[in-house]
Amino acid sequence: MTSWLLAHGSSVPLCVLLGCVVLAVCAEASSGGTSVCWSPSITSCAECLRRGPQCAWCFKEDFLRGAEQSHRCDLSENLRRRGCDPEFMEQLETKVEVNATLSSTQVSPRDISITLRPGSEASFIVAVKQLEHYPVDLYYLVDVSASMQENLDHLKTVGVALSLRMTEYTSDLWMGFGSFVDKPVSPYINVHPSKINNPCSDYEIRCRPAHGFHHVLSMTGNMTEFTRVIKRQRISGNMDTPEGGLDAMLQAAVCQGAVGWRPEAKRLLLLMTDQPSHLALDSRLAGIVVPHDGLCHLENNIYTGSTKMDHPSLGQLSDKLLENHIYPIFAVEKQQYQWYEELVDLIPGSYLGKLGLFHAPNLIELVADAYKTLLSEVAVSVSVEDKAVSRFWVSVSPLCPDGSTAKDQRCSGVQPDQTVYFNITIGQHSCDDDGKDEDVTVMVRPVGYNESTVVRIHSKCRCNCGTMGRCHDDDQAPCRGAQHGISQEPRPDTMKDSDPSRNCRADGSNLDCSGRGVCECGRCVCEQSKLGVVFGKYCEMDDFSCLYEGEVLCGGRGVCSSGECVCVDGWTGVSCGCPTSTASCQSSNGLLCSGRGRCVCGKCVCDDPKLSGNFCERCPTCQSTQKSTCKSVNCNRSHGLSQKEAEHCKTCAPLIDNLNDVSERVSSRRLVGTFLSVCALTLLCGLVVVAVSRLLLQKRGRSSGGAVEDGGYHCTGKDLSYIPTTNEKTVTYRRDRPPDRPVEMHIQVPKMPLGDPWQC
Repeated sequence: MTSWLLAHGSSVPLCVLLGCVVLAVCAEASSGGTSVCWSPSITSCAECLRRGPQCAWCFKEDFLRGAEQSHRCDLSENLRRRGCDPEFMEQLETKVEVNATLSSTQVSPRDISITLRPGSEASFIVAVKQLEHYPVDLYYLVDVSASMQENLDHLKTVGVALSLRMTEYTSDLWMGFGSFVDKPVSPYINVHPSKINNPCSDYEIRCRPAHGFHHVLSMTGNMTEFTRVIKRQRISGNMDTPEGGLDAMLQAAVCQGAVGWRPEAKRLLLLMTDQPSHLALDSRLAGIVVPHDGLCHLENNIYTGSTKMDHPSLGQLSDKLLENHIYPIFAVEKQQYQWYEELVDLIPGSYLGKLGLFHAPNLIELVADAYKTLLSEVAVSVSVEDKAVSRFWVSVSPLCPDGSTAKDQRCSGVQPDQTVYFNITIGQHSCDDDGKDEDVTVMVRPVGYNESTVVRIHSKCRCNCGTMGRCHDDDQAPCRGAQHGISQEPRPDTMKDSDPSRNCRADGSNLDCSGRGVCECGRCVCEQSKLGVVFGKYCEMDDFSCLYEGEVLCGGRGVCSSGECVCVDGWTGVSCGCPTSTASCQSSNGLLCSGRGRCVCGKCVCDDPKLSGNFCERCPTCQSTQKSTCKSVNCNRSHGLSQKEAEHCKTCAPLIDNLNDVSERVSSRRLVGTFLSVCALTLLCGLVVVAVSRLLLQKRGRSSGGAVEDGGYHCTGKDLSYIPTTNEKTVTYRRDRPPDRPVEMHIQVPKMPLGDPWQC
């Protein structure tokens, strides 16, 4: 449309011309000339894909030849429309692959591989099944400071009774034991030589030395052995009120080999204390500033890192409990309940029990209730590697057995053999600063379960291809079209032509790159236009300067080259809107346009203006000139016609049929006209007869009644005295410049004498 206006500008007002050009530019922009993906600053595939998950990069060697690199980045549908096949596109590729070879009884699947790019996301389902009568490992971690003396005595009878009580939930209960006090350094303990080995020397009681954590008994199913070990335990002592319970909990969780946690068992870690615990950074009081490394530091079952590393943070402790599939249970006295109540909210899968006294029955019911509650709540924790936690996001949506969707990412009231489904979505924000591909591991851990799902994310931040270099791009060899079966042209830098610009000129042209680009390294780099894209080997092609057909350049059936549409096979015309096939012009007799015309753009154009019809089969005015010719041959004969006569009859048949149709229509019209004429003449004659008859009757009536005197007519029944003899009227008038007073005239108009004839 724009090119047509420019060609006919002399007959079009300038304002209309400029308006149409603006509309054409706007239409091109709205139809995909620009998109959220395209930007003139984009010069590589990686930059393109960072624009969003919908963007794609075309690395086809001859795609839009000569166009700027930025035009290789666009929506995938726009690239396909411009001739880039899907196999030449680098685009968002999200894959989710499940490794079904790993068996599982509680959590499935066990292993998932995901491929992500920045801006993309992937979803998968993790199923968690609650089993019945599962093996249970219970580890007692007891505060043995002096204030716990009475509570420690109550533990001596708890082993056998607890084993009997837990038979309701499991037939395989193993128990272990460990103790803690606090870090054995000042100011937590008294470092006087007489107090180090016996903190209770002032009370003449033999106590154990203070310790951060002492692993006493590994997991065992022998309840007699458990009771024997408990009976041998003695208390210790320290200076300050808080204890080192969280520090000891971390060691009991991570030292799996020493503690003897069974891989197939539910793991319960029971902390018994009557005081709050130290938190991270508290160790600075003792000059300890090294953060805890989260590892096991046991030598001869004694925690050796207690005097070297700080207390663990709540986040670190929570991660280690989840990582090792451990349910923490806090058994505390009423005075410390509020402090631990705020603590357990920060540790997933934990349970808090309030005890007035640490008697055996109370402890047994606490453990049984905690186990039952913890098993009925199913939740998952998703953790990303620290190095990549800022570049990924995670969303968890559980579907509970009752069909509800929990808001707090956990399901309660889950019964044995029921399954909870977690819909987990992982998305990638960005790549690392160096832009390299990386592999990231994400752990999906059902809280308290000894099985988990490993999600391996392959983050693609680089493209298989890269920038399409113009002079030296050996490093981009994987991007070039030759690997996909496209023959490459000789490289410009290896050509021996003395004039490198010669390769940028079309045959017969003296302009480099058709005047719409610059020649670099023997190749045309086309200019950027606000109207659209300029491309081609010599920048001779574009997507805006040709005529549009159905709002699509060249009707979508050709390419625009040098301002003209070059149509694909089967189409022709200035806008590729005309099919070259003549099948639509063949008449019923098999001839093209009945043998009397040409097929132009799929329609018949008759040779004679007298002809009409879709196939030039009609000629109402041809009767006088061709009727005799067509009737010269007796086409009604069934035999004896020569080949020439048969062809003649075949040509004349439509005309004779048409003439017969016309004759029949003319005869019908004449018959109707004659009938209407007779009706009109009859009606007219009737009216004349009626008029003459009336005149004769009036004349006869006047003769019988006497002549009318003077032809006058007298009014009767009226008193004629009221009729005035004259009509008087006074008229006052003024001149344009009247005198001192106006002039009055008196006029008398005589009336008709009474004796004159009067018509009422």
